[in-house]
Amino acid sequence: MKAVGVIGGLGPMATIYYLEQITKMTDAKRDQEHLKILLESNPDTPDRTEYILGKKAANPLPVLIKAGRELAGLGADFLTIPCITAHYFYEPLCEALPIPVLSLCADTARELAAKKIRKVGILATWGTIRGRILEQEFEKYDIESIYPEPDTQQLVMDIIYDDIKKGTFPQEEQIRSICHSLLEKGAEKIILGCTELSLLKKEFHLTAPYVDPLEVLAQKTVLFSGAPLKEMYQDVIQ
Repeated sequence: MKAVGVIGGLGPMATIYYLEQITKMTDAKRDQEHLKILLESNPDTPDRTEYILGKKAANPLPVLIKAGRELAGLGADFLTIPCITAHYFYEPLCEALPIPVLSLCADTARELAAKKIRKVGILATWGTIRGRILEQEFEKYDIESIYPEPDTQQLVMDIIYDDIKKGTFPQEEQIRSICHSLLEKGAEKIILGCTELSLLKKEFHLTAPYVDPLEVLAQKTVLFSGAPLKEMYQDVIQ
């Protein structure tokens, strides 16, 4: 099996949840059948959204490159980044590294296209929205992206930064209300477009129409490694 290197800590709880998903999805009967995972969890990586929006000058890319090179040097055969906003730097990161980097954005777009989804609602950071990080991948498959209204989008940001990153959760009804507004605009699926929001799926046991790109990444990680995938995880988008 190929060893995976994880550029983590963006944020830490999302990284832990991703590792949990990989472990759950692997069809292993004993310890030795699980993936070899090399993790660099560096929460000191500059904030991706603040850089994209021009609020801070500290560029996360050199930190991401350094982590990727260190993981490759330790024996990782490929890399993953359980942070959607960090995929703003995906292309220059790939160019700077000696091993492949999986893209949870591109993989999520392909999975949606295979399901013939044509319109999605996206919950994400301002950085992901302004950088069109998911949207540009969805456009390749003629999938339309819709977003909350500006005031509601700020509420999404508050949930990410003032609740989840601080270890708390909003009221479940608050999340469902935001998502309902996107469904009313014609969204067929709701994309949890920030890996911090993936934790809401776990906390509130959210099912369809919610789509978690972190689950897509975990599935693709297991498959790319060459490890066997449990049958129940063959289809992560319902």
